[in-house]
Amino acid sequence: MTRMMDFFSQAGLVAKFSILIVFAPMVMGVLYAIRPTEARLALMRPLSLAAIFSSLVGLSTGLINVLVGISNSAGGPNSAMYVGLAESLVSCLVGFGSLTIAWLSVALGMRRQTP
Repeated sequence: MTRMMDFFSQAGLVAKFSILIVFAPMVMGVLYAIRPTEARLALMRPLSLAAIFSSLVGLSTGLINVLVGISNSAGGPNSAMYVGLAESLVSCLVGFGSLTIAWLSVALGMRRQTP
């Protein structure tokens, strides 16, 4: 857990923003599971799309930074660049994990809503 907090404290603004956006559909999914309404269900689609695009932006930004670092280094890729590649995948991991929880919550809410 401390490594994740270290990553978040060292992450850039785009990475932090992309990770924070992905929690919106998860919160909405949990709210829908607690009290299912059509309005909450209708918000899940645009929030899910925003989370997917946000995750892809975080991944793309990380990959761009690593590729620029590789091009600027004379000796080729080093271990720090591989760590950068791994860190660029964090936004996708958090994003799609959050979406999984969100849509499982929606499924639970739909089951509760059906007589």
